[in-house]
Amino acid sequence: MTLLKTPLLDTIREPADVRRLPQEKLAQLAAELRAETIDAVSVTGGHLGAGLGVVELTVALHHVFNTPHDRLIWDVGHQCYPHKILTGRRERIRTLRTGGGLSGFTNRAESEYDPFGAGHSSTSISAGLGMAVARDLGGGERNVVAVIGDGAMSAGMAYEAMNNAGAMDSRLIVILNDNDMSIAPPTGAMSAYLARLISGQTYRSLREIGKQIAGHLPKFVERGAQRAEEFARGFWTGGTLFEELGFYYVGPIDGHNLDHLLPVLKNVRDAKTGPILVHVVTQKGKGYGPAEQSADKYHGVVKFDVVTGAQVKAKSNAPSYTRVFAESLISEARRDPKIVAITAAMPSGTGIDLFGQAYPDRTFDVGIAEQHAVTFAGGLAAEGFKPFCALYSTFLQRAYDQVIHDVALQGLPVRFIVDRAGLVGADGATHAGAYDLAYLGCLPGMVLMSPADEAELMHMIATAVAYDDGPSAVRFPRGEGVGVERPDRAEALPIGKGRMVRGTGEGDVAILSLGTRLAAALEAAERLEAAGFAVTVADARFAKPIDRDLALKLASGHSALVTVEEGSIGGFGSQVLQFLTDEGVLDRGTVKVRSMVLPDIYIDHDTQARQIAEAGLDANAIVAKVEGLLGKAKAGRELSRAG
Repeated sequence: MTLLKTPLLDTIREPADVRRLPQEKLAQLAAELRAETIDAVSVTGGHLGAGLGVVELTVALHHVFNTPHDRLIWDVGHQCYPHKILTGRRERIRTLRTGGGLSGFTNRAESEYDPFGAGHSSTSISAGLGMAVARDLGGGERNVVAVIGDGAMSAGMAYEAMNNAGAMDSRLIVILNDNDMSIAPPTGAMSAYLARLISGQTYRSLREIGKQIAGHLPKFVERGAQRAEEFARGFWTGGTLFEELGFYYVGPIDGHNLDHLLPVLKNVRDAKTGPILVHVVTQKGKGYGPAEQSADKYHGVVKFDVVTGAQVKAKSNAPSYTRVFAESLISEARRDPKIVAITAAMPSGTGIDLFGQAYPDRTFDVGIAEQHAVTFAGGLAAEGFKPFCALYSTFLQRAYDQVIHDVALQGLPVRFIVDRAGLVGADGATHAGAYDLAYLGCLPGMVLMSPADEAELMHMIATAVAYDDGPSAVRFPRGEGVGVERPDRAEALPIGKGRMVRGTGEGDVAILSLGTRLAAALEAAERLEAAGFAVTVADARFAKPIDRDLALKLASGHSALVTVEEGSIGGFGSQVLQFLTDEGVLDRGTVKVRSMVLPDIYIDHDTQARQIAEAGLDANAIVAKVEGLLGKAKAGRELSRAG
């Protein structure tokens, strides 16, 4: 438990306790909740800025609404730490994002106060509308509240949901947490007064009366009155867009002022009309100086010193794969003016920010709009440019139809940079890049590469630049490289050709690794050789097209062939097995073939090393797999037979 002085927060065990507090005590509760959030995240790391921005909003929502009976849905979940503290999880808050601890996002399995899990953005309005319709069909009375940030509102899914909701009569409350774009800044007391006025029963009743009267007037008068009312409200509030989508718009209001928030939330809670959008303006990192001054750096943090704000980052002699990609692309762009870079609201996460500093006119951040990003890249490719579309593996999933229909089917040379491929540590299952090898590898004409180290990544970026015959992808993991020396200039690799790394190509077992599992394969080989096995290790380089000559050589020259990849069932190993089956190699019964892949489960948040071990993809697991195929130490068996 924290050593902070939090006398009021100490009395809160569940949101019902918040509702029992008098309104004048809520500001103190918010201050203590903010201090607790800062202290907890300083211990665990995690998403800080967004949570600090919604402290007052979190207190107000739990004070006004009867959660968990009323459904409260947090979009993405970056901002949910204060919510977790108030909903019975304070004692575990310093286990955030650690093995066996609390998730960094909302999680249905974790608490009844998390009615919908999140990790990806822009899902809250769709989920909320589904819950509202389910309530109506079941004859219920609960409120459904979706809290969505202005960044998440840049995704098309949010507008698809609003368009659907606006055409229905279901009561749904959407809180637009505007903390960056400032769609319409609040104007102090006047803005708060207007928001309270137009959210109240009196205004809404007068508005309905006006509509009824206008309905009996000539059509041109009715249309004129409607337009005048919309203009007046749009002029004062900036809500015309949401009104056109069918939402009753309220705001903007100061999201840090409880005196402004509470009456508006009570009004919309008690409203019996259809969908309502409340526009709340907040500040990321509110109440913590370092986070206020550098919202981007304090969006997601490692452990840090509360007093100074200094983040405690582990030192590494190797650069991150993300940085190696960015520097490689910048180098290639110096020689090729057709190279452009695209990201979807993740410039720093994907390294595109560095490219943008060097080539701002050739850099495009399209917002949280992965579908658009892919088709946009397709259009650039169709006109002869060389687009590099950099997305996390888990976010590329959201644009799969576009990858197929708008790129692959047309043979367009879009270069996909698939960052965070494989297990990602503390972000857990929602962000794991487990499936890209399977969902990209099944597409005709796709060239799919995965580097074993930093130098290989440089060569693969050069390969992608040179390859113009269709789409290609380079996948690499989160974190640092292995520390190999990088070449002065990268060279394009021959498409679909792997490399021998260790051994003669003949022996007891061949380990065919894809990507950064090569280091574990080499460690396993060393231990197996010490036990008397003759081991070959090869680096596939390409998941598609596979190196058929290499696969045949390894299968024909060894008693066992083991493929290793940090991806799901249906990926690289499946490609190899399909090929060897088609060639009749397995029919001969001369080689045992096994694929080591991620298990068919969702792996929870933990360190990457522990996740790899749990998945059975570390050196220990490779040794065990080989011993399971060929028996224990070969040298020991031979001595036994000789005796």
